[in-house]
Amino acid sequence: MMRQTTGYSATQIGLHWIVAVLVAGQYIFKDSISLAWDNYMQGQEVVFAPLILAHVAGGLLILGLILWRLFLRLTRGVPSAPANEPAPLKALSQIAHWGFYGVLAAMSVTGALMWFADVTSAATLHNLLKVVLLAMIALHVLAVIFHRIMLKNNLMQRMIRPAS
Repeated sequence: MMRQTTGYSATQIGLHWIVAVLVAGQYIFKDSISLAWDNYMQGQEVVFAPLILAHVAGGLLILGLILWRLFLRLTRGVPSAPANEPAPLKALSQIAHWGFYGVLAAMSVTGALMWFADVTSAATLHNLLKVVLLAMIALHVLAVIFHRIMLKNNLMQRMIRPAS
C-alpha cells in the first residue's frame, strides 16, 4: 500500500513543474524532429538541428524524471484526495495520475525506439500517445478548475507550496 502524507515535498513539486515545462517544450518545438523523421522515412538525408537533439534529450530526461517522481510517490507517499471530492472522482484521479506515468514513459520509450532502433511501428504509437497525453493534460487542468470553482477547495495549492 502506498504511504499517505499531508502534502507534496518540494522535490515532488519541482519535478512536477519541470516535467510540465519539458512536455510543453516537446510539443512546441517538435517541428524539427517531425521533419527529420519524415525525411528519414522518405529516404532523404536527415540534417542535424539542435532542436532534434533537444527533443531526443528532452524525452529521455522526462523518462528519468518521471521514474524519480514515481519512486518518490511510492516511498514518500502522496496526500489524500480532498475530503469533499466524490468517491468516483477519487478513483478517476488515481487512474489519471498513474495514467500520466504510463503515457509519459511510453512516449519516451516509443520515441527512443523509433529514433535509435528504427522501429517504425513505435512512431505510430508515439503519435497516438501524443494525442492521448494532450487530452490527459486538458482533463488535468479542467480538474484543477473544477476543484477550485465547484468543490471550492484549493487543491492547486498542494502543487505550489510544499508540506512542512
